Parts: sequence; structure tokens; C-alpha cells
Amino acid sequence: MNDKSEQYSFLEPIERGARGQTTERVERSLRGAIVALDFAPGEFIDKGLVCARLGVSRFPVSEALARLAAEGLVEILPQRGTRAARIRLAEIQEAMLIRKALEAMVAREAARRLPSRALAALKKNLLSQETAAKRDDGARFHALDLTFHAILVDNLELPRVAGVIEASRANIDRVRRLLSSPRRHAVTLAEHRRLLAALEARDTRAAQRAMEAHLDAVMEELERFSADHPEVFAPQ
Repeated sequence: MNDKSEQYSFLEPIERGARGQTTERVERSLRGAIVALDFAPGEFIDKGLVCARLGVSRFPVSEALARLAAEGLVEILPQRGTRAARIRLAEIQEAMLIRKALEAMVAREAARRLPSRALAALKKNLLSQETAAKRDDGARFHALDLTFHAILVDNLELPRVAGVIEASRANIDRVRRLLSSPRRHAVTLAEHRRLLAALEARDTRAAQRAMEAHLDAVMEELERFSADHPEVFAPQ
């Protein structure tokens, strides 16, 4: 790319809406760009260019960045500027422990009582995952992966569990995008198939083990990746 304005082309201009919603829209736009790695971990974010690209004043951009800093997605450095936060491995490990405990319970409960329509939705989702993997469409595969897990929680009607999982998801999603590759997609697809087979068999223990193995595999790969790419991660 020739200049920063082109680098920021991934940000869509914000249309005028109801008063008071501008900051929320800026926050959503910047969060999406950080999670998608459009802003790489450690990359400084030029507020002026963000304002120009989104078509907003500096106040909502500053406010949105402050909110994202509270989530750990950006770092505000006095006299230096604001940058996309490097990934803190210890925080990811803790978030994955929480997610593993909750989603293992969800998988066990899903094997017991997930409705047939949800099993059909999971099967359809897997077919779409297979298509995305064959096309090496990482963004599409990631979205389908999120939907696959959401189908389980939503159809069990567990809104509080869904809320906790959602609250810990942003930095985990960044990690999953970092690990995105044709090989990782193939492995994830196979893991999802094993989980679905356990759900269809109504085997609660197999479903729990499949979910735990699926999430453990992500963490193991992340630890290998962090050893090879230390610049992406904050010092321990």
C-alpha cells in the first residue's frame, strides 16, 4: 500500500444516525478492525485518519478508543499515541479456561436436549464451513465457526452463559484470526464433525470430550505460535 489512507480503507464511512449513537458505531467499527487484524497487534492508530475515513469528529473516536482500552484491545500511551494492543498470552489462557468450562457444559447439555432443528442447523453450517475451507476463505470460515458455537448456546436458551462467553471473545477472536490457515481450517472442521457426531448420538461424555479437545487444540497451537512470533505478544 502506498499511504496510510489506503491502509485504512477497511473502515467503512459511518452514515449519520440518531444522536448519541456515533461513539457506539465508531467503537464497533474499530473493534471489528482490531479483531480482524486490520490493525495489527502493536500497530499505532492514527486518530486523524480514522476521523477522516469514518467522517466523524475526534471526540467519538477518542471516546471509542478509551472504551476499547478498557477491554484490553488498545493501549493508550501518553505522549506517544494509541496502538492496537499486543496480545497478552496469560489473559488468553484465562479466557480460554473460562470458555472451556462453559462450552464443555454446553456440549454435554446439547447432547442431552438440543432440538432436532438445531442439529440440522449445525449440519448445514458444517457444509458451509467445508465450502469456505475449500475456497480458503478465512473470514467466512471464522464467521461460520462463531455461528456453529452460537447455535448450541442459543438453542439451549442460556442467555447468561452466552453473555459470559461473548464478554471474553474479542481477544480470543484475534487469536483465532492469527492462527487462521488452510491446515487450521481442516483441523477445526474435523473437530466440529466429531462434536456433531457425539451430539447426534446423544452421547453426553463424548460431546464434552470433543469440545474440550477442540478448545485445547487452539490453545496448544497458540503457544507454539507465540514462541515463533514473540513480537505479536506483550511481555509476560
